[in-house]
Amino acid sequence: MSEAKDTLLRLIALLRLIPREPARIATPILQEKLKDCGFPVSLRTVQRDLERLSIPFALQCDESVAPFRWSLAQKARVDLSAITPPVALALYLAERHLQSLLPQSMLDQLGPEFRKAHDCLNSMEHNGLAHWARRVRAHPNGKSLQPAQIASHVWEQTSTALLEHKQLQINYLSRSKTELKQLLIHPAGVVSRHAISYLIGSVDGYDDLRQFALHRIRQAECLNAAARAHDDFEIDIYIRQELNTTAPIEQVELVADVSPQIAWLLSETPLSSQQSLEPLANSDWTRLRAIVPDDQETLWWVFGLGENVRVHEPLTWAQTIRYRASKVGALYEQ
Repeated sequence: MSEAKDTLLRLIALLRLIPREPARIATPILQEKLKDCGFPVSLRTVQRDLERLSIPFALQCDESVAPFRWSLAQKARVDLSAITPPVALALYLAERHLQSLLPQSMLDQLGPEFRKAHDCLNSMEHNGLAHWARRVRAHPNGKSLQPAQIASHVWEQTSTALLEHKQLQINYLSRSKTELKQLLIHPAGVVSRHAISYLIGSVDGYDDLRQFALHRIRQAECLNAAARAHDDFEIDIYIRQELNTTAPIEQVELVADVSPQIAWLLSETPLSSQQSLEPLANSDWTRLRAIVPDDQETLWWVFGLGENVRVHEPLTWAQTIRYRASKVGALYEQ
C-alpha cells in the first residue's frame, strides 16, 4: 500500500513539472527534477509514467527531436495545487521557527499549508525527503531553555499592531516591581532572543525605546489609533547595542590562556575573524588573542568556560571574573 502511495505521489509530482504548450520539457530533465523532489527513478520509469498519464491528462509529446519533449494541452483541466515534497519539507522545518516571528494573521493563513506539509510527508514511505525531517535537527550549543509561553491573543494583537502601525494597549507584569501596569505602547519591532521574545517600543508620552517580554503581557489590545513612527529605528543596530544601551559597543582585545579542549574548539569555530592561538611554553595550554565586542554576552561566554580559561586582558574582565568566582566559591563554603 505504501509503495502505491509513493507511485501516486510521484505521478502527481511529474504532472506538476510538465508545462502547458507551447512550452515543452525533455524527458531527461523531468527525470532530474523528479530526483530533486525525492523520487530517484530510472529514465525508463519516467517514460512509462508519461505514457500512463498522456491520455487521461491530454499530454502532448513532440517526437520530432530526441529526447522527446512533453507539454500539457491548453484545454486540459488539471488541478496542480498539491504541495511538492521539497516545499513540504521546507514548511515542516520552518513552522516552529516562524511561530514567534510572523504576524498571527499570516500564521493563520499558513496553517492549512503547514497541515498539508505534514500530510504530504506522512503519506510517503520511500521518499528520502519524507524522512529528512525525522533525521535532521538544529541543536543549540549549550543549554537551551524552554521558550517562554506567550498567550495566543497577546501575539495576535501585538503582531497586528506592529504590522498595521497601530497603538497597543497592554497590561504588563513588571519583573522588578512584580505588579501589573497598564501601558500604551507605540510598537517599533520584535526581537526573539533565545527563549524569550521582546516587543520593542516606546511608552506613550516618552521617546526612548524599551523592551517588553511578550510572555509578561497579560492583556493586549490593538487600537485603531496610529502609532508614533520611529523613523531612526534600525533593528539590527538596536540588537548590536544590547537592546537597551545607548552607547555603541567597543571592540577590545581578549588575551587569555585556554585549555587544550577549548583551543581545539576555537581552532575549528573561531571566536572572531581576528584571532590567534599560540602554544604556551612548557604547557599544553594555548595563548588566545582575539578582537571581540566589549559586551556582557561575550563576557558571560568566557566566564562560562570556568576552569578552562584564565583571562589576562581586558583587566576589567579579569577582575569581574575573579569577583564572580569568589562569590561562587563562597556559596559552596557555607
